[in-house]
Amino acid sequence: MREGAQRFSFAVVTMSDRGSRGEREDTSGKLLQGLLQEEGYFFSAYVIVPDDREVIVETLLDLIDNRKIDLIVTTGGTGVAPTDVTPEAMQGVIEKDIPGMAEAMRAASLRMTPHAVLSRARAGIRGKSLIINLPGSTKAARENIEVLLPALPHALDKIQGGTSDCGR
Repeated sequence: MREGAQRFSFAVVTMSDRGSRGEREDTSGKLLQGLLQEEGYFFSAYVIVPDDREVIVETLLDLIDNRKIDLIVTTGGTGVAPTDVTPEAMQGVIEKDIPGMAEAMRAASLRMTPHAVLSRARAGIRGKSLIINLPGSTKAARENIEVLLPALPHALDKIQGGTSDCGR
């Protein structure tokens, strides 16, 4: 359990046409849910939506603006396939980019696969919520979220107005 994590709620949103139709099991979303619960975050929601920009935006806005969830992790739709629209959907959601998170995920992934350069994952803030896009594969989703786990409690605290010092 990560210190400070228990203060924050989280949701997992999987972007998958086949998953939303029940034609494919969502292993990455389930993995992320279990991993974040083990870290101590409070589980609030799990949703599978199609790779549809408008549906993704509506879902994220509901989780943030209406349900006030602190951390939303998405899985899927971050590559270069024609149906990959998660980064474009983020345009209609985030108010502030956090490029360092996406850069850290890509840098760590690049050590494992040259395909990491194709990732268009983003991370950003809307209101007092943090949204992080992760790849759709279970292996890549785990590798990417693990890069960010040490920084998440502090990031969430700062986003919500915490005054603790950022230096160690």
